[in-house]
Amino acid sequence: MKDSNCIFCKIANGEIPSRTLYEDEDFRVIMDINPASKGHAIILPKEHAANLYELSDEYASKIFKVAKKVGSAMVEVLGCDGLNVLQNNGEAAGQTVFHLHVHLIPRYKDDCVSIGWKPGEADDTFLDSFVTKVQNIL
Repeated sequence: MKDSNCIFCKIANGEIPSRTLYEDEDFRVIMDINPASKGHAIILPKEHAANLYELSDEYASKIFKVAKKVGSAMVEVLGCDGLNVLQNNGEAAGQTVFHLHVHLIPRYKDDCVSIGWKPGEADDTFLDSFVTKVQNIL
């Protein structure tokens, strides 16, 4: 289902022009207009979902196939040294447009892209409790 107020729905469904790398019945892959690196692209589902939790299982099962297909072609053409496949859920995670999308960010040796965190230490008590609670939900 499309959200008439969502800019990414409008782009994914061809209502707003974009530089499209790939399109099929479920997805449109476009060039990011504010790229993190040369060749940065975004996978947009044509079905509206604000985040991963709202994405249908059908789309969820297909999106990594698109990432692999398009990402492989990008790496071949760009000759980049790596590729980040990034998806954010919620403002605290860095999501700024609330239509699920997946970034394909080409990486180059010594580029200025920073995606990372300072490793912490695992707490065994927390981990044991957390694992049990999640397993009970699943």
